[in-house]
Amino acid sequence: MSGPSVPPASPGPREDPPTSGAHQPAPPAADSEPFLVPNRKAGTGRFWSVRRIPAALLAAVVLGGAGVVLYDIAAVRAGRPAMRWRRTTADALARWRLDDPWVIAVAAAVVALGLVLLVLAVTPGLRRLLPMRRHDPTVRAGLDRDAAALILRDRAMEVSGVRSVRVRMRRAKASVRVRSHFRDIDEVRADLDAALDAAIAELGLAKPPAPVVRVLGPSDRKG
Repeated sequence: MSGPSVPPASPGPREDPPTSGAHQPAPPAADSEPFLVPNRKAGTGRFWSVRRIPAALLAAVVLGGAGVVLYDIAAVRAGRPAMRWRRTTADALARWRLDDPWVIAVAAAVVALGLVLLVLAVTPGLRRLLPMRRHDPTVRAGLDRDAAALILRDRAMEVSGVRSVRVRMRRAKASVRVRSHFRDIDEVRADLDAALDAAIAELGLAKPPAPVVRVLGPSDRKG
């Protein structure tokens, strides 16, 4: 009798011996994975306004004035007389003195306009948009002041004993004026402080404003 035939074991994959001098890929280092640079100073400031209207007005004035002057210069070069406004301006400038009130007024207006343009150039603008904390360097978010004030107002209205709330949101301070009716003022104020602190923390602002709470009782006069 012959037992059951056992199939021969299949040979495993053949491993070639390492060739001397061949380049072997190095294992990836533990710290070679890409990482996000933490946002410390950059990116948490205010949003910069593009200021399209002032830029468009200034560009239109400069372009129009330059075009008229260049046209008049080209006309004079072609043998035609200069425009009347140019001759009048030249005669007036020849008669005016530096201490003339009109000269001083025009110079002051030009200086004031220049200062306004400089202020617009070096200030961010968009004061009503509060920057939020950044968890991704490629994404920036902001919260409107009115929306933030509405959230704080809703949270304050949830406190027992609060009848009406008025919130004024600023960059560094949130002024909250509350009128209570049936609870003790100290108890209402304590609950309001806790509720507003939690609400401000949930807003996720880069620079959370400090709440300034004023609680008025039923006997206080309305102001």
